[in-house]
Amino acid sequence: MNPEGLPVDFLFRYFCDLDLILMIEKLLAEKSSEAISHLFGQQPEPSTITVQKTRPEFEGDLTIVIFPLTRFSRKSPEETGKDIGNWLSQNLEIVRSYNVVKGFLNLVIHDDYWMKFYAASCPDGSFGFLPQDQRAPVVIEYSSPNTNKPLHLGHIRNNLLGWSIAEILKANGRKVIKVNLVNDRGIHICKTMLAYRKWAGSASPDQKGFKGDKFVGNLYVQFEQANKKEIEKLMKSGLSEDEAYRQSKLTQEALDLLQQWEAGDPEARELWQNMNGWVYKGFDQTYKRLGVDFDKIYYESETYLLGKELVAEGLQKGVFFKKDDGSTWVDLKDFKLDEKLLLRADGTSVYMTQDLGTAQMRVDQFNPGQILYVVGNEQIYHFDVLKIILKLLGREWADHILHVSYGMVELPQGKMKSREGTVVDADDLMEEMFETAKRTTSELGKLDNPDDLEWKELFEMLGMGALKYFILRVDPKKNMLFNPEESIDFNGHTGPFIQYTHARIRSLLLKAEGRGHRAEGIGQRAKGFVRLDGFELHPKEKSVLKLLYDFPATVAEAGENLSPALIASYCYELAREYNQFYQEIPVLRELDLDKLRFRLGLSGFASDVIKKGMGLLGIQVPEKM
Repeated sequence: MNPEGLPVDFLFRYFCDLDLILMIEKLLAEKSSEAISHLFGQQPEPSTITVQKTRPEFEGDLTIVIFPLTRFSRKSPEETGKDIGNWLSQNLEIVRSYNVVKGFLNLVIHDDYWMKFYAASCPDGSFGFLPQDQRAPVVIEYSSPNTNKPLHLGHIRNNLLGWSIAEILKANGRKVIKVNLVNDRGIHICKTMLAYRKWAGSASPDQKGFKGDKFVGNLYVQFEQANKKEIEKLMKSGLSEDEAYRQSKLTQEALDLLQQWEAGDPEARELWQNMNGWVYKGFDQTYKRLGVDFDKIYYESETYLLGKELVAEGLQKGVFFKKDDGSTWVDLKDFKLDEKLLLRADGTSVYMTQDLGTAQMRVDQFNPGQILYVVGNEQIYHFDVLKIILKLLGREWADHILHVSYGMVELPQGKMKSREGTVVDADDLMEEMFETAKRTTSELGKLDNPDDLEWKELFEMLGMGALKYFILRVDPKKNMLFNPEESIDFNGHTGPFIQYTHARIRSLLLKAEGRGHRAEGIGQRAKGFVRLDGFELHPKEKSVLKLLYDFPATVAEAGENLSPALIASYCYELAREYNQFYQEIPVLRELDLDKLRFRLGLSGFASDVIKKGMGLLGIQVPEKM
């Protein structure tokens, strides 16, 4: 029993109409439509009424845009706003007061509403997330590395975006299948195989002391550098760059090796298998540290065969054609595009061939409602063509394909180039983030024993949090400049700032528990509501509650826009607002037991939502710091 004689479970049930609580915008739109009908004799659709957050410089919680509604009232925006505001305040209990600023009706929502929202949502472990629904699954492809080089900074953005989008879609109730298509065949792979035969002396990565993917990546760079010299020499004899590339002896040898591989030559296949095995072992280590995973991995060496079957089908249907040299093409002039190569003259396939096969394979296996490809924006044309070709083949499900494009990652010193070996290696960058976290923590005077295992775990958590947040906070469509030092700032718009805020809240709750006050569990949190009918919120308490209220809508919006940046921005705003609340309100010095328990519960609720939000970005938050 609580001090007023009401059982806690009664209070919880009474204030648990969460569907109504989370529909305030819809409710205000419906009631505004009703007000217009009553006041002006016309009935607009609620969907035409815009309800938005009140701008911080004005008093209010939610704002109704009045300008479009003057056509019903035939009055000025100010008069229309006052009429509707007065009607709402008299006919809707949750509206405490209103004010009109030009064409905007600002509504102050009663504190009781926010307290009821808190009572219903605080104990809800699934708050903000929807249960999995019955819609067809979403297949999302990300990573898609080549087995001729290790993962680099560009891959990091790809992997983090793909993994986070998958988690956000899951939080919106979708069944998601995370897939990876490994580019394990083709001319670039044969270049590394040729380099190994010529210059590696039959050595293995272990013998050379290299991680497998780095060992193979070095061979690719070695090939390109040698081939570049040969091409330059041929160009001096008067050949164009394209002609010189085709006539280069190294290029010809690599193409011959590709033909041998596609013909199933045992020696070529054995070398290919061994070298790819070294690379996969290296990839697995990188993926583990980065914290990404996959439900299924496809290999182009398997999917390209199905792609060739689709090309044969297209020839039979007359939607593809062969040129005199035997190569197979599709004419896309009717779509205001050019001709597209599908099979080379020697019968070897290209990227488009295997992408056709991979798409068909995924549809056959999963019957997805949507297929998402997380691939850089330089491939927009490729995916436009892929969809057109599939439609020409009669695959109506091509409409379900969506290219989730993203901008390139650059460094202060400029763009990265794999062929020249000027990329930022993913493993090296993650290690640099670890060291940066260690150095920054030391400079703040927080270190006692930097070699302690607990500290090392914290450095890893902070370093990876800084890396992931800095990348995911940027709108996926934008190019970005990555600066490791800036990303680790404990006071800026960074992952460590949010991680530190979570640790601060958990420390507060632990200290309160030591004094006999607990904020955990449904019963304990609900006890903070014994005076709900007259509970007056501090402005900062209300600000935190309003942000917590926004979490489900933010998750939904991030899912609709496939944008982890919206979650990142939300987590920062919540952490910043909580820190202001923490600075202005001395929680543990509060003498009123109801207020103390409420503020501890509010703090616990905020920490839970921060943890959930950061979890959608793949970022762990520490319990202490």
